[in-house]
Amino acid sequence: MSNDQQYDPYANGHGQQGQQGHPQQGHDVTQTWEGQTWDTQFQPTVQPVARPAAQQQPAAYEAPYQDPYAQPAYEPAYDATAYLTPQGVTYEQQPHQQYAEAPAAPVAYDTPAPEPVAPAPAPAPAPVADAAAPGWSSPTTSGNTRITDAQRARAEGRSPVIEPGFQPAALTAVLGLLLAGGAALGSYGLLVPLVLLQGLTAAGWFRLNGMWPARQGIALAFAGGLVADAALLAVGREHAAAAILGTLGAWVLLCLVLQLRSHADPDERMYGLMATIASAALTVVAAGHLGADPDTVVVGGIAVAATVVARALPLPGPVSLIVALLAGAGAGIAAGGLNDLGTSGALVGLAAGVCALIGLRVASYDYPSRFVHMTAGIALPLTAAAPAVYLLGRALA
Repeated sequence: MSNDQQYDPYANGHGQQGQQGHPQQGHDVTQTWEGQTWDTQFQPTVQPVARPAAQQQPAAYEAPYQDPYAQPAYEPAYDATAYLTPQGVTYEQQPHQQYAEAPAAPVAYDTPAPEPVAPAPAPAPAPVADAAAPGWSSPTTSGNTRITDAQRARAEGRSPVIEPGFQPAALTAVLGLLLAGGAALGSYGLLVPLVLLQGLTAAGWFRLNGMWPARQGIALAFAGGLVADAALLAVGREHAAAAILGTLGAWVLLCLVLQLRSHADPDERMYGLMATIASAALTVVAAGHLGADPDTVVVGGIAVAATVVARALPLPGPVSLIVALLAGAGAGIAAGGLNDLGTSGALVGLAAGVCALIGLRVASYDYPSRFVHMTAGIALPLTAAAPAVYLLGRALA
C-alpha cells in the first residue's frame, strides 16, 4: 500500500477515500483492512515509512524536551492504541508498528544532581527517672491523672496535715499580744488589731477551701465583721450578744441572696454558699473580743500566744499537745495575776489554749499552702478563742 493509500482517520465508512474527497469508482476493487491482529503467532515485519528530510526528527540527544501531555495540532479520531504506544512513534506508524525490542533509554538532561542530605541526628535518649523520685503521670486529654500530695501521703500511710510552723506561730503571738495590749487601752485601742484579725480570717478561710480568687466572698465576709464591730461600739458590751447574732443572721441572709443570683452550677453555688457563710460567721464571731470583758481579753490573748509558740516547738505529737496546754494555762495564771481575774485566769488560759489548738488543726488540714499558713494559720487560733473568751468573761465577771 502506497503513502496515498495509507490509513486515514477521516476516511469514509468503507475504509477508502478517493482523490478530491470523492470515493473511487468501480465495484471490482476488493476492500482490505490493515490493522493490528489478535493472532499472537503472526508478527508482521515493521517497515519504517520514508519521510522527507525536512520532516525527519533530529536525534534524541538533540531534540528539545517535549511535554508528553501536549495536545496535537489537530484532533484525530479516537484510537485506543494511540495512547498505548511509546513516545517517539509517528501517528502514521501507530496502527502498524510492533516493538520487538525494549524501548530506548530515557534522554538524560543537564540537570544538576541533588546534593546529599545530611542524616538527621539521632534523638537523645530520654533520661531514666530516678526510682526514689516521686512519679508523675504524663498529661492526658481527659484530665490530669496525677494524685495530690494529700492523696499520696494517705497512700503511703503518712498524715496529710502540715502544721503552720514557727513563723506563723510567732506572728500569731504578736497579734495576740496586740489584742491584749489594745484591750488594756480600751475598746478603740482593741479595734485596730481586731480589724486586722478579721481580714486575715476572711482571706484565709476561702483559700483554705480552695476558692481563690474569691474577692467578692472575702469582701462580703470582711464587711460582716466591720458591721459587727460597729454594732458593738454602738450598743456597748451589755448588748454584745444581740449585736453579734443580729449581724450574723443578716449576713447569712445576704450571702444566700447573692448566691442565688449566681449563674454557676448548682454544686458550685452550694459550695460557694457554705464557704461564704462560714467565713462571714468566723469574721463576725471574732468581734467577740470587742464585746468581752477587757481583763478576759488580756488573759486570752496572752494564753493563745503562749499556746501556739509551745505547739510549734519540735516535740513529739502527744508531748507537744500537753506542753501547749500547760503553757496556755500557765500564761493565763500569770496574766490573771496582773488584773482582777487572779487564779481564774488559768481556766480562761486553758480554754483559750484548747480553742487555739483547734484553730491550728483546721489551718493545717490537707497540705495547705504557705498563703493559708500565713493567713488562716495566724488568725484562726485567735478567732476560735473569741467565743470562749467572751463566755468565760461574762461568767467570771
